[in-house]
Amino acid sequence: MNDEPAETTGAPTAAARTTSANATPRATTGSAPTTALPPVGTRLPAPISAPSPASTYRIEDLAHLSGTTVRTIRAYQDKGLLPRPERRGRANVYSQAHLQRLHQIADLLDRGYTLASIKELLEAWDTGRGLGGVLGLVAEVDGPWTDEQADRITRSELVERFGGVPDEAAVTDAVELGVLEPVPGEEDLFLVPSPQELSVAAELHAAGVPLSAITGHLRELRGQIEHIAARFLDFTTEHVFARYLSGHQAPSEADTAEAAALIRRLRPLAQQSVDAELARAMRSLATRHLRQHLGADASVQRTSESFPVQIPASTIQAVERLVGPEHLQAFITAAAEREVQTRTLDCLTASAQNTSKLDQSP
Repeated sequence: MNDEPAETTGAPTAAARTTSANATPRATTGSAPTTALPPVGTRLPAPISAPSPASTYRIEDLAHLSGTTVRTIRAYQDKGLLPRPERRGRANVYSQAHLQRLHQIADLLDRGYTLASIKELLEAWDTGRGLGGVLGLVAEVDGPWTDEQADRITRSELVERFGGVPDEAAVTDAVELGVLEPVPGEEDLFLVPSPQELSVAAELHAAGVPLSAITGHLRELRGQIEHIAARFLDFTTEHVFARYLSGHQAPSEADTAEAAALIRRLRPLAQQSVDAELARAMRSLATRHLRQHLGADASVQRTSESFPVQIPASTIQAVERLVGPEHLQAFITAAAEREVQTRTLDCLTASAQNTSKLDQSP
């Protein structure tokens, strides 16, 4: 039975790896220095090959030197993260290259990569491509998409900020939505990933909106925003990044570096587009909404801008199945325009026929 580690199982701390590297192994020759992953942009050495005769280890020694466990080493082998050892007689022998690979896996785990991502990165290295460009690309994608800095808040501060009355159900909802994150070992302390989002909730609550309504609105809004984000990713993938993904061969280090630079340039565009369109929609709809609720005598003037129309969900789903979500708006618009044109033609035809009948009457 193979025991598979969790994403961080067997990932020693920097201190543990340093301590273990100074220990004396039961090796045939010499000791093995700790090998740290070079900075992003540095081309790594050649791929792992046969074990070096200079330093060979048993699995127990390898685990001790790398600061991990025998169980984790075997799990890494089963997952394809670590090459199999050389068989010498009845013993499995590990080399300096295996130790180096274990240190690289530990360093990547420390950076927050999953085992699946680490496998892809190491496969890129083993095929002769440097990790620098790949790591740079992953760093851009995984990096922060906002300049906002996380903050912390105590439970008492949270209660005071939201009216002074404790509401555990609201706290539970906020944790579930990721608005608050419990701090391990601190029962009454929370991390606030987006202080701005928490401030919006506090202002809405102060204006009289119940906390349950705020969390319900956030759930609905999040689904809509995720749809917008997915559409933006599809759009940029099709028109910008397709050239890096469509080839039969994996992108080169230069390609990944160029793609990382593009992501850095395009990163703010999604938010800027949403901000501009939200401002336009609020300007258009808020005025109309206010006039309706104030009972203004003057009818709301429709502009050339688009305005919402209530369409049954079943109709939307049927159209999406027919033409796909990306063509939904165009299809409905074209169908409406065709219906208007058809009725206009019918009216013109009927009018012409009536005129003809009048002309033929005695």
